Amino acid sequence: MKRHYVAPLCLTAALAGLFFCRTEPASSADPTAQDPGVRQSVQSQSVQSSTKPGDPLPGLTKGQLDFFNASKDEFSGAETVAEGLGPRMNLDSCQGCHAQPAVGGSSPMTNPQIAFATKNGMTNSIPAFISANGPVREARFKTNPDGSPDGGVHSLFTIAGSMQGCNLQQPDYDTAILANNVIFRIPTPVFGAGLIEQIPDSVLLANQAADAGTKQALGIRGRPNIVLAGSTVSGQPNHNGNDGTAARFGWKAQNKSLLLFAGEAYNVEMGITNELFQTERDETPECLSGSTPNDVGNPDGTSMATTASGIEKFAAFMRFLAPPAPSPTLPGGAFSIWKGRGLFMSTGCAQCHTPTLRTGNSTVVALSNKPVNLFSDLLIHDMGAGLADGISQGQAGPSEFRTAPLWGLGQRIFFLHDGRTSNLVDAIQQHFSFGTPSQAPSEANAVIGNYNRLSEQDKQHLLNFLRSL
Repeated sequence: MKRHYVAPLCLTAALAGLFFCRTEPASSADPTAQDPGVRQSVQSQSVQSSTKPGDPLPGLTKGQLDFFNASKDEFSGAETVAEGLGPRMNLDSCQGCHAQPAVGGSSPMTNPQIAFATKNGMTNSIPAFISANGPVREARFKTNPDGSPDGGVHSLFTIAGSMQGCNLQQPDYDTAILANNVIFRIPTPVFGAGLIEQIPDSVLLANQAADAGTKQALGIRGRPNIVLAGSTVSGQPNHNGNDGTAARFGWKAQNKSLLLFAGEAYNVEMGITNELFQTERDETPECLSGSTPNDVGNPDGTSMATTASGIEKFAAFMRFLAPPAPSPTLPGGAFSIWKGRGLFMSTGCAQCHTPTLRTGNSTVVALSNKPVNLFSDLLIHDMGAGLADGISQGQAGPSEFRTAPLWGLGQRIFFLHDGRTSNLVDAIQQHFSFGTPSQAPSEANAVIGNYNRLSEQDKQHLLNFLRSL
């Protein structure tokens, strides 16, 4: 078995002619750097546009704007059993998961899953990992009872109690937790998702190849999650196809397009069958209502706003949703944010969290040839044992994750794939992980070492910059 080792945290990149260490000791007089906390809305502070969270992209046509508004209503609405909700699900609306700081965002401060568990007479108990002030979560089992890989979502709740004769049992999470067989995921924000969808593969690959010497010295590799036949997503056969292109949505970049992302979420998170997922996840006869698929378009309408199905509207809402707008002054002031951005670059953070990529020539003018200030390379990276969840999705292995886009980070409450922390400092430190005989160290180790050697004042500048995004 190949033995991995941890590269020194202070290293010289001879080929690149760069030195990645702080040569003077950090001042003990500096107050300890702290997470500035969730930034409030900064609509008037934006230097990029007048958009606020939840607004549409600038430059949409009237028809596209009408489609966006109709899609936003669909995205925000709560589903019912009569509309196909269940039999197993995690929540009854997209907005419930994507609510912070506005519709389309991430997990809100108050978890809606608590109230939903007993909505309309349902008799669900609350799993131990769900709390009122914790993040919205979905749960996945690592393995099946026979030891074979699972990885799929096991819905938290059932419609038992709200439908006569339906007596479904919730999964046995207590046993799974004791066996260390359950992992969690929290919602990813979908602001600016249409811009991400339109970044050509050639741009991703060129960015992957850029600064090769620096990345090698830092131990950064990274690769796209390529859509190939025979791979699995969420523990199931890959619905993305086999076109050999780069997927980019989800914690492991497991979904290729927003339509697939929407269709899978509608089926997995709410249990609603649709054009992409035609069969129920649980086919207990007493717990089924209506015909399948539950979600279809309206052929009697005269525009996409009225004819499109639910998943088409979900995809359109995400596609036309404006990206987050950063603040030039909050928190810490303009100088601190400017200083922090420079440190973000010099410590090596930007080697994975690429500040800007660019869309290609899209049929939607508002998405065509635009800068995408997402702070991500959209590649999957090995984050070591500390963040490993034991789940493979597509080509992404058990310890690999997509570089999380940082735009909008300033207004997020929960961090990392499972929402384990609300503290940005802790989230940064969680990127570090030692290697073992069977597990490579985290690709972020050298960068985290560079961050740790900053003075407390410089760390604060960097934290202020991140919270300004």
